[in-house]
Amino acid sequence: MNAVLHHFIQRLRTVLPAVLLLLIFPSSVAGQAAHTFVPDWQVIWNVNGTALSEIPVVPGSQAKWESLTTYRQDGMDSGPAESVWFQTELPSLTWEQPAILLDAIEGKNVAVYIDGISIYQSNRDYMYTNHRLLLPIRPEDSGKTLNLWVEAPLNSAGIDEEISIGDYESMRGAFIRKDLSDFVMGSSFIFIGLLMFFCLFFLPRNNRSTWLALTLVIASCGILLVTYSPFLYTFYEEYGQIWVTSFDIALFILLPALTFYFQKIYGPGPFGITRCVVIFQTVYSLLCILFMVVHKLNNGQYYDAYYLFSVQILGIFIILQMLLLIGLTIISAVRKNKDAYISSIGFGLLSAASLGDLFFFYANNGEYHFYYWKWGVLAFIITLIVMLGRKFIRSHEQVVQYSKELELFNNELQRSEKMEIISELAASVAHEVRNPLQVTRGFMQLLTERAEEGQKEYLSLALKELDRASGIITDFLTFAKPELEHITVLELGDELRHVAGILNPLASLSGGVIKLDVPHQIYIDGNSSKLKQAMINLVKNSIEALDGDGTIKIWAVKDKDYAVISIRDNGIGMDMNELSRLGEPYFSNKTKGTGLGLMVTFRIIEAMNGKIQFTSHKGIGTEAVIRIPLSDTEQMEKN
Repeated sequence: MNAVLHHFIQRLRTVLPAVLLLLIFPSSVAGQAAHTFVPDWQVIWNVNGTALSEIPVVPGSQAKWESLTTYRQDGMDSGPAESVWFQTELPSLTWEQPAILLDAIEGKNVAVYIDGISIYQSNRDYMYTNHRLLLPIRPEDSGKTLNLWVEAPLNSAGIDEEISIGDYESMRGAFIRKDLSDFVMGSSFIFIGLLMFFCLFFLPRNNRSTWLALTLVIASCGILLVTYSPFLYTFYEEYGQIWVTSFDIALFILLPALTFYFQKIYGPGPFGITRCVVIFQTVYSLLCILFMVVHKLNNGQYYDAYYLFSVQILGIFIILQMLLLIGLTIISAVRKNKDAYISSIGFGLLSAASLGDLFFFYANNGEYHFYYWKWGVLAFIITLIVMLGRKFIRSHEQVVQYSKELELFNNELQRSEKMEIISELAASVAHEVRNPLQVTRGFMQLLTERAEEGQKEYLSLALKELDRASGIITDFLTFAKPELEHITVLELGDELRHVAGILNPLASLSGGVIKLDVPHQIYIDGNSSKLKQAMINLVKNSIEALDGDGTIKIWAVKDKDYAVISIRDNGIGMDMNELSRLGEPYFSNKTKGTGLGLMVTFRIIEAMNGKIQFTSHKGIGTEAVIRIPLSDTEQMEKN
């Protein structure tokens, strides 16, 4: 293991300087130095029994060389040929360090000879048929015969691009750079996948499955990009078995992970089809992995069957999967799912690129190297990350919303507990206290009638304080028992006009004015005396909040199924701390206030299934907004 790692590092050290030089000075390294293309080739197909060391020659050989005027751009039919020989004469080599660039050779094994002397041999024990070679040669090789032998698996072999000869240093930059983008892109995806995997352990449990699916999709796509590119096979050909196996496993993982991710984003789909597809793909991928293990253990003797299941049939499943996911995206987009709009862009590019590659693959009977899919993968992964980010943002917003609701619930719970304690206290004490008060007041009245003039003033003051204590006891009883008795249909305008008529003199004494604007025929269900008591408490608070002259506006409107009553003053106002404590027991801004009046008001409004909300600004004023459901009779007439 240490020897393999040492060898890998040594090879990396030879490639890395050129890569860095390309990234820093791309124009200087990949400069267009003079080079030439090999013009004329001769070919022999179906050379049965010809070994690597046996180069066929025209004299004395039954095989005949045929002229090749075009390169094998779209595949040449070699019939049942197992191998093919190419031959040409090297031109004049005028470069100080010449080299020959074989940019795309299709075949399992490749051998290159100059005048019968081997300069390169590749004996692969795995099925990857794309070769890219940059072979240094000598200036004295000018005019010598160049032979290229290619083994033809699946009856396919040939030269896919022109072979060029030029300066070694000049062509080395272009040679490395051609597949470098695939390697860098794939390595970046693998790195992102590893980071996401470690982040998985810090996520909430409900988000882990979606995150893991996206992690597998990104990492698998990165492995596919790296292991499909000729880069690794060119510079680390001896580890080709690892690259091919990694490619297959990544593909088997990618397909169910991608569908599962869509299931988590869009749901199970119509009739649970997405969930069924995930189960089927998982089972099929496991069978393919099992088949791959059997194939490897038997030295590749089941290659044809494995190729059928893992490439040809799987390719059909990929097409069906793409069509399914496109359909899910369209359905979600029709339902105005914003994630669908985002994913449709990247997924549309991925589907178009993948389907195009698959079309060319089947159209060329498997003699095609996938190219466009990698750019679709890049666009698609970007959209997947954006979709996941949006999901996390929504989750964060929900958490924030739940936190706010929980805080309000806790506040309401604390308030309810306080109300409950005060209700029990009021119910147990109020009646016992009121009776002695009434007796005491009666005796005080008798004493007032018989008292001297100087004493009557003090007795009158004592009676007023007893009346105030009685009022507090009444508030306690109302608070303890806010249920509405004798509920009737109330015309809201009449009730508010009555309240305004009662409090107009008090407002005038304080220098204020009450302005009322309430339309007719707003009906609510409730108890008239309780409603008036609540409105009187609110309006009295507004009058007492006026600092000299001021205005109190009272108006009411219909808002859907509610009657909305607003009471606004331009008094001294309250700050946020005071506003948040409204309705608490014993909290009041008045010198002699107990806070019970506003507590009673809250309880009455709640008993009418209504809500009350305050807004206030210091030095500007306060507004109370009450929402009470409309009467059932009015709602029936409205409908």
